[in-house]
Amino acid sequence: MSIETAFSWLAVNSWTEFWWVMIGLGGQLMFTARFLVQWIASERAKNSVVPLAFWYFSLAGGLILFAYAVYRKDPVFILGQSMGLFIYLRNLWLIYDHRRRTAV
Repeated sequence: MSIETAFSWLAVNSWTEFWWVMIGLGGQLMFTARFLVQWIASERAKNSVVPLAFWYFSLAGGLILFAYAVYRKDPVFILGQSMGLFIYLRNLWLIYDHRRRTAV
């Protein structure tokens, strides 16, 4: 496959856009990994479980996808990711606050 064909297939016009698409794909893979982590943890526990790693993968994938959305200037994608980031951070805060309170 030629570089022109790859650029056309990915809908990019430059190396900068190509690398942003790769970053976006990396963020999507990170985001997808959170579901695998949650599924494996639930299967092991034989119960629905949301492990701490789920929230870290959510935050990492969300941040990367947010950066990608800003680069692409996609307001729908930006809004969607920014709302998710708030939720992931809030859940991490609640988890650590609960641990801090119960550790005393």
